[in-house]
Order: sequence, then C-alpha cells, then structure tokens
Amino acid sequence: MSRALARPWLQAVLFWVKLICFALIGAIGAFAQAPFDVSILILGMMALGFIVRSNAATALRSALTGWAIGFGYFGVTLSWIISPFQVDPSTVWMAPFGLFFMAAGMALFWALAFWMATVLRRHWALIVTWTLAEMLRAYVFTGFPWGSPPQSLLDSLAGQALAYVGPHGVMLGLCAAAWALAQTWVNGRSGLVDGTVLAVSAIAIYAPAALVGPVQDLADRPTIRLVQPNAPQAEKWSGDKAWTFVDRSLGYTRAAGHVDLILWPETSVPTLLHNADNVMQAAGEAGGDATVALGILRARDDAMLVNSMVVLDGAGTVTQTYDKHHLVPFGEYIPLRAAFNAVGLNFVGDMFGDGFGRGEGAKLLDFGKLGAALPLICYEAVFAHDVGAAPARPNFLIQITNDAWFGDFAGPQQHLAQARMRAIEQGLPLARAANTGISAMIGPRGQIIASVPLNEAGFVDAPLPEPLHATLYSKSGDKPLGALLILVVLMLLFSRLQRTHKIKD
Repeated sequence: MSRALARPWLQAVLFWVKLICFALIGAIGAFAQAPFDVSILILGMMALGFIVRSNAATALRSALTGWAIGFGYFGVTLSWIISPFQVDPSTVWMAPFGLFFMAAGMALFWALAFWMATVLRRHWALIVTWTLAEMLRAYVFTGFPWGSPPQSLLDSLAGQALAYVGPHGVMLGLCAAAWALAQTWVNGRSGLVDGTVLAVSAIAIYAPAALVGPVQDLADRPTIRLVQPNAPQAEKWSGDKAWTFVDRSLGYTRAAGHVDLILWPETSVPTLLHNADNVMQAAGEAGGDATVALGILRARDDAMLVNSMVVLDGAGTVTQTYDKHHLVPFGEYIPLRAAFNAVGLNFVGDMFGDGFGRGEGAKLLDFGKLGAALPLICYEAVFAHDVGAAPARPNFLIQITNDAWFGDFAGPQQHLAQARMRAIEQGLPLARAANTGISAMIGPRGQIIASVPLNEAGFVDAPLPEPLHATLYSKSGDKPLGALLILVVLMLLFSRLQRTHKIKD
C-alpha cells in the first residue's frame, strides 16, 4: 500500500481514537455528579474541552469533538435511564438503546456549542456558546436539563450563586473558570485576568456552602411528616401487593407525634381518585388534626387522566387539587403519536392509552398557618423556570415523586440534587416525599435538614424552615442572561462577517 493511500486511512483511525478519548474525558467528568460528587472533575473536563476544541481543524471536527465529550458525559450521568426498562422483563432489551439515544441526543447540544464557537473564531467564544447550549437544553422539545454541570457544585460556595444568577449563570461562571484553567495549561502560566478567575473559582468550588448565612432556629416552626412507603415499581400497581403500601402509609400517618401537614408521595394510591373514597376517608381520619396531601391519578371531565396532588380535610374530602403540567415525553405522553403508530411503534412508557393530560400550569395551594406552597410532581422539579413560574411567591415548595422509576443508585440522588437547586434558586424550603426515597426536608440554602434514606420504608417529622427574602434569580429568571448570551453571539457573528468582507475586498 502506498503512503498516499495509507495516510488518509491512518488519519481516519487516529481521529476515531481521538473521539474515543474525548468520550472518556466526558465520562470522567460525569463523576462530579451524585452519587460520586467529585466536583473538581467537572472543571477539569470542561477545561480539556476548551483545549481540544481549539485544536480542531474545522468546525465539523469541533462539533464531533463536543459531541463525543457530551456523549461520554451524558452516557455516565444518565445511566439510570436503563432502570425503567427493567421493570418489565419484556422491555429489558430496549435499555441500552434508550441510554444510547438519550446520551447521543443530549450531546448534540454540546456539539452545537463547539461548532458555533469555532465558527465565531474567538478562543473564548465557547464560554458563551456552551452556556447558551445548556440553556437551550432546558427549553427545547420541552427541555431536559438533567445533569447540568452546575448541579455538581451544590455543596460548595459556588452552588449558592444559584440564588443570584440561576443555573445558567453558574454555568457561565464555570465556563469562564474552565477557560482560564485551559489558558494556564496551554500557556504554562496565568495572566492577571486568568489568575484572578482561577483564584475566585477555586475558593468558590472548595469553600463549603455552610459558610453562607446563619443557621435558623427551627424550634417553634410548623412540622411536616414525610411518608416513604418504599414500593418497588414492579409491585406498585400489582394487585394486593399495591395495597400493602397504602396500609403502610396509613400506619405512618397515624403514628404518634404532633404534625401540621402529612405528605404522601406521587401516585400513592393504586386506583383513580373517583374509586378511592374509602382510602381518602381513611387517610383524612388517620391524619387527625393534620392536613394530608397525597399523589393520585384522577380522570378529568374530558376523560383524560391526570397526575395529581390532592389535599384532604379530616373527613377525607378533597379540598384542593393540583394537576401536573410538565409531562415526561415518551413516559406520560407520546410526541407525534400518530406518526409512530403509523409505522407500528408502540412505547411501553405510555401506560394509560393516549397518555396523560396536562394541568393548567403552576398553582399555589393554601396550607393555613404553613402558608402557600407551590406543588411540583416528580420531573417538574428539574426545571428552574417552572418553579419560577409560580403566580405569586410561595412560603415553601413541595415535591412529591415516585423515584422507583429511577433505580436505586444515581437516579434518585441526582433527582434530589435538582430539588436542592430549586430551593437555593428561590430561597425557599422544599418538602420532598418520595416513594422509595430520598424523602427530605430541604432548607432554603439547599441543606438537608431531615431525611429518610434511599430504599427504606419509614417517615420523618421535620420542621419547616422560614423562607429567605426573594432571591435575585427568583425575580429575574433566565430572560436577561439569555438575551445577553444571544447578543454576544450576534456581535461575534457580525464581527466575523465584517472581517470576512474586508478580506474579500
């Protein structure tokens, strides 16, 4: 074989080897997320991303580089996605395909960021485009911001910045720190700006979040009981077994101790609301003087099923209802269902005919002396902008969830981490009741005040902390930063077009 023929072949092999190495970089960075929590790895992964992007010869190769890093990162971070497919033995074969396509799809956002940064021809442009890509990931196609890099900074001082700039503002700061670290590695030394960014970043990432703010006195605060029946997903809807978990929850509800509110998790009762009068009465009476709120499916007047949280009085009468409005694609509804059905594709996540109906949107529930609460059902706590969409500022947040779908390792712990992010962003306490865990009372700075461990049945009575003053992010949301990022990209693009025009002239 001639050298002319061997060289392109060898270059192709070397490029694929590079892509595998880039994927490994992303995979290592994923260990910054729960349950491993080696937060420094996220900064190292992103710094390497800046370095390898600058070495990409073309915009296409840059995009492939970003995609490979993202594929490795999301492949590890989202590995819990195989768990839902394992509930039914007939769908186990779909698990690797589900993980592959989810990781590949999420990686496309990072590919876009790397491609755009190369097109803009500024070595620092990836700071802006990477942040913008993560913001798009939270909104596009209903959004899926799970596993964002800022999620790994929860237990550090940097995590408290969520209250001021939100998740995408923290992402922007993390990108700037990674760029400064990359410049230091490449140049062998750090300039004044790079050194300042690195010093501030190191303090923010390593300093514990406990340094922020005084500890509240919770002695005279209202108390919420968080009920965790620990129902495995395979048994949650299974005949008589399902009702043993209802009996368990009723027993926890009757347990001694003065509480003001008792929370059961998502879909706590294995029947529709209109068939559950006896259970509602039993739950209301078991609560005594305490209000009981629980998750249950109900049929609306339009015959659509909705995933709801209902509030009961002492007689078990439903006094308030909230319907989940941000649904899980392919789990609670099927996008383009008619097209999929036409080619014979049916999805196991679509358990209830045509899927679930959407609620009307964010809604506050009144819990008397506890104040108003914004309820979130499961997946809704993943979205910072959903929590910020409350019609008025609540006194606290509630999340009820069935984390049995997420497996028994990384998934539930990452879901808890996102609930903690929402608490910090809004400066509000969050009461979380999870079927298999982790049920927890979360303080307004994201701290865990009391909890029931993962995969354990039980309950915990936890004081409800006071809310902090409204945070800057709770007032501003994502729009100012989003507009700024788009403006910077447009300015860089205009600058590049001007340079290109001058060269042609």
